[in-house]
Amino acid sequence: MLTHGDRVLCAVSGGIDSLTLVRVLQLWQEKVPLSYTVHGIHIDMQPQADRPGVVARKVASILEELSIPCHILAAAWRSAGDILENDQTKNICFRCARSRRTQLFSYADQYHYNKLAMGHHRDDIIETFFLNMFYAGNLSTMVPKQELFSGRLALIRPLAYLDKQEVAQLGYQLSLQEVRTVCPLFEKTSRRQVSDVLGAIERRVPEVRKNIFAALGNVRPDYLLNPKYRSAHENRS
Repeated sequence: MLTHGDRVLCAVSGGIDSLTLVRVLQLWQEKVPLSYTVHGIHIDMQPQADRPGVVARKVASILEELSIPCHILAAAWRSAGDILENDQTKNICFRCARSRRTQLFSYADQYHYNKLAMGHHRDDIIETFFLNMFYAGNLSTMVPKQELFSGRLALIRPLAYLDKQEVAQLGYQLSLQEVRTVCPLFEKTSRRQVSDVLGAIERRVPEVRKNIFAALGNVRPDYLLNPKYRSAHENRS
């Protein structure tokens, strides 16, 4: 995922996953025969009038103690309070994530970063697979490395092969303390619902997450439905 001369922009939300990632990328510089730079970036979801919000300041302080430069961007899109009060939350998470992603891509392009590192782990990849299947009707998920914009930027997920507990344990060993999110929908998202469903299945089938992750790299297209046959059937109907 890393090559000599990379300029790596690491998205740091304040959660243990992203904090662990940026710290690992920093420590890895001392071990690999590569030279690359690592900078953090935080999308501030609650900026104040004259300065960054509380969460943003805490994240910046943690990275400053680690001697990692941190850029703070005020979120370009934030949900209105009345939407949350009326419980009209169907597309809020999607719009928020898309907006933050657009800001990250734009910043990386403007300041010539060729790698954007995200703290997603194995559980995130599995949950994304089910989210896309349940709500979008397709079989897809996040991948450990994805080339974007004709190769000008690569999205990398160095923690992709670790599960959530392994990442948390690593963060603990690195003496990292997460900054709690301020998102009012944190416990109400579709991702959380999918995670709860998988947790219930895992209590009955302990190896289920391991097997699902293995299945994502063991696809047998000949035993999946061919979309052209569906189109032909719909045309006849």
